[in-house]
Amino acid sequence: MKNKETRVIVFDLGNVLIPFDYSIIIKKLNLIREGLGDHFVKKYNDNYHLHRSFEKWELSTDNFISIMLGWLDHLISSEEFCSLYSDIFTLNEETISLLPKLKLNYKLVLLSNTNYIHQKYGWEKYGFFYNFDKLILSHEVGAVKPEAKIYKAVEEFSNELPGAHLFIDDIQDYVNGAKRMGWDAVQFTGYADLVNEFKSRNIIF
Repeated sequence: MKNKETRVIVFDLGNVLIPFDYSIIIKKLNLIREGLGDHFVKKYNDNYHLHRSFEKWELSTDNFISIMLGWLDHLISSEEFCSLYSDIFTLNEETISLLPKLKLNYKLVLLSNTNYIHQKYGWEKYGFFYNFDKLILSHEVGAVKPEAKIYKAVEEFSNELPGAHLFIDDIQDYVNGAKRMGWDAVQFTGYADLVNEFKSRNIIF
């Protein structure tokens, strides 16, 4: 029997559908110059507000790249940076396999804190996105999870009441943000646990 409440299932992207690993960048940059990757990631983490600003596109792509290349002593080109910066993703095939089944009975929405470079050079090439009715991306909305604005963007698309949304994200703070909106939400810890969460809600898949 179909769950009477859930009409929209909202998936996070990173580490739910596509795991990512920044150590890949570190290793590749360290091959260019010893310690370059370690230095870059430390600068990146110490200035994480720039990452957030870029995810909201408050910081332009050109300005972001310029800052990053400065941290790398201009040892690589803009194009090389975009490629290295985005070559961090793999596919969670098990979780992705649920999408076409869920699509038969629910609206599917992707909700991601991401940026233009990662989209263009990293994950946009993957074929599973056709399962989604809508992609809600932070750099297009101008807001990041757990800000209310980005969840509201989902509701504006779905045209459903808050309680009709089920959200899956690996970060508890973003799960809590969804719950504050009146959504049902679960923290993603793995495929098996997600399946159990679906079963407990009578989600059809």
